Amino acid sequence: MRKIFPVALILIVVFLLMLNAALKETAIFDETAHIAAGYGYVRYLDYRLNPEHPPLVKALSALPLLFMNLNFPTEAESWQKDVNGQWDVGNRFLYSEGNNPDEIVGAARIFPIILTLLTIILIYVWSLQILGRGWALVPAFLFGFSPSVLAHGHYVTTDVGATLGVLFGFYFFTKMLATPSRKKSILAGLALGAALLMKFSNVLLLPIFIFIGFIHYIAKIKRDGAALHYFLVYFKRFVLMFFAALFLIYAVYFLFTLNYPATKELSDAATTLSSFNPRWLVDLDLALIKNSVLRPLGQYLFGLLMILQRAAGGNTAYFLGDLSAEGWWYYFPVVFLLKEPLPSLIMILLAVIIGVSKFLPAGRQVKFKNFSDYLGTNVAEFGMLVFIVIYWVQSMRSPLNIGIRHLLPTMPFIYILATGTLKSWILKLHEFPHHFLPSLFARIKAFFKISLKFALIIILLVWYAAETFAGSPYYLSYFNEIGGGIKNGYKYVTDSNYDWGQDLKRLAVFVKENNIQKIAVDYFGGGSPKYYLGEDVAENWWSARGNPKDKGIEWLAISVNSLQGAQAIADADLNRKPEDEYSWLRDIKPAARAGTSIFIYKF
Repeated sequence: MRKIFPVALILIVVFLLMLNAALKETAIFDETAHIAAGYGYVRYLDYRLNPEHPPLVKALSALPLLFMNLNFPTEAESWQKDVNGQWDVGNRFLYSEGNNPDEIVGAARIFPIILTLLTIILIYVWSLQILGRGWALVPAFLFGFSPSVLAHGHYVTTDVGATLGVLFGFYFFTKMLATPSRKKSILAGLALGAALLMKFSNVLLLPIFIFIGFIHYIAKIKRDGAALHYFLVYFKRFVLMFFAALFLIYAVYFLFTLNYPATKELSDAATTLSSFNPRWLVDLDLALIKNSVLRPLGQYLFGLLMILQRAAGGNTAYFLGDLSAEGWWYYFPVVFLLKEPLPSLIMILLAVIIGVSKFLPAGRQVKFKNFSDYLGTNVAEFGMLVFIVIYWVQSMRSPLNIGIRHLLPTMPFIYILATGTLKSWILKLHEFPHHFLPSLFARIKAFFKISLKFALIIILLVWYAAETFAGSPYYLSYFNEIGGGIKNGYKYVTDSNYDWGQDLKRLAVFVKENNIQKIAVDYFGGGSPKYYLGEDVAENWWSARGNPKDKGIEWLAISVNSLQGAQAIADADLNRKPEDEYSWLRDIKPAARAGTSIFIYKF
């Protein structure tokens, strides 16, 4: 019991922190579509909503909803005729069908929280094998208490699911590489299939696995010979792994497309991908959908092509005072430096310096034999490092700047590798003189050096925990001291880094406490101002309508994401009009805030 108590304590505290945040927040922007889509999958076995994301997280999140008496807008035109009418169906499901949106959102968030806890457990289990019992707690602690994890870990989105999928897939893949067998190949394939069902960006695992496998094979034959033998061994295991993954994907998509009319699926795909290039991929996808047996694979490819199409088009984002859809190559490194807590940044930077100095000392040649010997016992760590590098490079090349949540799949590996490097630094073996007095003084010196190093890590971990508790429950808006903290982080970057619509219930509390009879609301998120504030109280607003005071309304609430997007320096190709820039609001300071992300003005 004492052995599992520390990790159990981490899980309990993380669960309570996420639950506290989940119950106080409104549906964030993406949850409107994801919750409705997931319910459509499990209740109606119909995949017409939100095909640009794989189903697993959404379907799991919707399972608790099956035990609730809910009305779903199957008679609405957005469900019957629209192409991917996810937003209208989602808004109707939550706010227009007589359902309780807070109960729906709260129940749907149960499984994302569970997935987050499972991720922490897997980090601990794998770290236990790599680092040992005491040290395994460090990466589990860093991940579980990460403000970004606590923020996105309780939302019905694909980000933490993608992280669990990557971790799960890599764990079984490296086990298969180390000691190939049929059983391990099937387990690795099922884990890979689960990862590919979590998020389409996890498709990156396919070339990464092939690359790591090839490097491992080269090292293996350099060390042991028998090139043809090992080629056949690994080739068979890889083929079995990929077919096991394909089988799982097919089975899940077969289930969730059972009641999706084939003619509508074909029409939806053809319409959505009408401008996609290269066209041969679209033709292949449509051919798969037309085939009654291969239709589930066609639906998977349809979603993958949708996400590629979206990634190529970029995502309009506010960043460092600018508004652009073209993206910035330095977006993710800067956001990581602004939102990752300073103590973990210090630990990561220290680990990088130690690692570089260890493996690349001055004048030392790196020999392939040493590298092959390293791979023989450290294939997991090598795979983690390869994934981090490739994933970050690919993210920086993409114009789709969607927030720090996109980096979550790399964070477990960053924490594990950093902890391993710090462990070797602290517990570095020392050589002592043979004579008594010199040996005694050397041992005392070594003891104090080790103690100081331990003390440094403990101070950083305590600081890290303090940052986390101080930020509760506003984890989505967390920024470190460099980024201006929770109150000022919006000045650098918004959207899912700061404002995703989570504070609408807090605005409703403010309106009630101040007995406000009428308030103009420019809201960005998944909630409904008229539902939470009252049909006659909330007046939908936007910049071009001018100052609400001219209409007899003394109060204005505006999401900071909308405000920054309106007032930032915009790229010319966005064609933003002067009347959409809230220029009349520039010199007015907000009277209050709802949570962190909704500014409230009084005129």
